[in-house]
Amino acid sequence: MPTNIIMPALELAQETGKVVHWLKRPGDTVRKGEPIVEIETDKITVEIEAPASGVLRDVTAQEGDVVPVGRTIASAAATGAIPMPPTAVSAAVSAAGGAVKASPLARKIAEQHGVDLAWIRTPSGRVEKADVLAYVESQKATGNAREGRLVAASPKARRLAAARGLDLAALRGTGPGGAVLAMDVPAARVAATSPASPSAPREAAPGLNAPSIGTVWRIMAERMTTSWTTAPHFYLVREVDVSRLVSWLDRARKQTGAHITYTDLLIKLVAAALSRHPRVNASWRDGAIAQHTDINIGLAVAIDDGLVVPVIHRADTLGLAELAARREDAVGRAQTGKLRPADIQGGGFTISNLGMYGVDAFNAIVNPPQAAILAVGRIADRVVARNGQPAVLPTMMLTLSCDHRALDGARGAQFLGALADLVEEPLALLV
Repeated sequence: MPTNIIMPALELAQETGKVVHWLKRPGDTVRKGEPIVEIETDKITVEIEAPASGVLRDVTAQEGDVVPVGRTIASAAATGAIPMPPTAVSAAVSAAGGAVKASPLARKIAEQHGVDLAWIRTPSGRVEKADVLAYVESQKATGNAREGRLVAASPKARRLAAARGLDLAALRGTGPGGAVLAMDVPAARVAATSPASPSAPREAAPGLNAPSIGTVWRIMAERMTTSWTTAPHFYLVREVDVSRLVSWLDRARKQTGAHITYTDLLIKLVAAALSRHPRVNASWRDGAIAQHTDINIGLAVAIDDGLVVPVIHRADTLGLAELAARREDAVGRAQTGKLRPADIQGGGFTISNLGMYGVDAFNAIVNPPQAAILAVGRIADRVVARNGQPAVLPTMMLTLSCDHRALDGARGAQFLGALADLVEEPLALLV
């Protein structure tokens, strides 16, 4: 019995989704949990996984189609349900065997060139040296290899580079492991000629090279406009001494051996403060306050298409090392366009940190329908009063933006005060 693949609903107000790119083609064998299609939602582009193992067929939505939520866009049929082409048979044999069949020399060459043998399909089902070399040459021809190895790049970066005739290998990637992101692909230049000399290039008029606005940016603009014009914002600001926080970071890195950041510490402290002031962990929905049971903290991440907010679920239950790993994975997925539907769902509170950009303080717009968002500035040495005397201490500005419909000033101030106390005395968490 075929299993239907439907357009998912990833947001409360989502009505449609756009098919950006099919990662698998009709007739391809897919395994349950394997990414098969990229869908553009109200916020981001995510990969949708196969709900069952089988052969992909009955694809009704093409790339670029906007499809209503809940509509079937394809199906996954059991491998014995329909005849399969040789390439699909090869993939099925490989999957059944648990590993790709390949000669030792083919495996060695694949490792040298950074090739996953699962990417190569042969009629016989066994990969040989010539198959690997042919695959590498084909990738070089399309600009997907650097120094003999395949270039790591997000799907959108590959599409943009191909559309603009650019060599991926010549681009410097800023993503995890040097992966090329869409933001790393130079914008297409607008060619203009002078009337007096048709062949001579000249500078394009202002505005002709304006950046294109994608769906993610447009939806982000609409959501922020709605939040700004409908949610009555108010702001609470605290300057906090981070001397102990700096010491805690150094100690945590030595004890865990993990790459822990100030953002990780802040997520941990915010989770602790939310557990003590649960009314802040809420949303305004349909004219009522909806209380969240789990402490799921969103982290605002800037990408070339706009702003996305991957969520660290149940952050209050995570140790620092695990929290850092989850944060690094979430940010990496966001930057490379690999976020899964679950990665953006269930957030109850958001942190926006611009300290790494040298920003001292700022007012963030509440991420609807959440009740509040915390804006974090940079750590800097500042002159403050200490025991009636001026002293130079490392401090940080915290600004809490609140939706007055869901949160009043007193509750917001109590939460911010508790968070400030934890930042200044973080070891209280260990007591």
